[in-house]
Amino acid sequence: MMDNKTKGIIATVAAVLLCGCPGLFLCFFGATTALAGMTPGAEIDVFGSSDPASAMTMGFVFLCLSLIFIAIPIVVGFTMLRKKPEEVVPSDEPLPPVS
Repeated sequence: MMDNKTKGIIATVAAVLLCGCPGLFLCFFGATTALAGMTPGAEIDVFGSSDPASAMTMGFVFLCLSLIFIAIPIVVGFTMLRKKPEEVVPSDEPLPPVS
């Protein structure tokens, strides 16, 4: 059987491959799209619209989505690989008197 550390590493690697890498690509695409919307004279075609505001909006939405996708592997890695506090086992000995 696998221990919790191995499961945590597998979950973190899967999250990085499925969310982190697409998040980075989405970040680059969003930044490129937003910058193209700010460039004067650029030929813009966003779903048939040549409005620079639509390109900038789409770029900023992609940037926000990429931050969410990049944060997912960080949260998964932190929650799966953190050292959990040890449970306190109650003893049968009575507590000493308090004055």
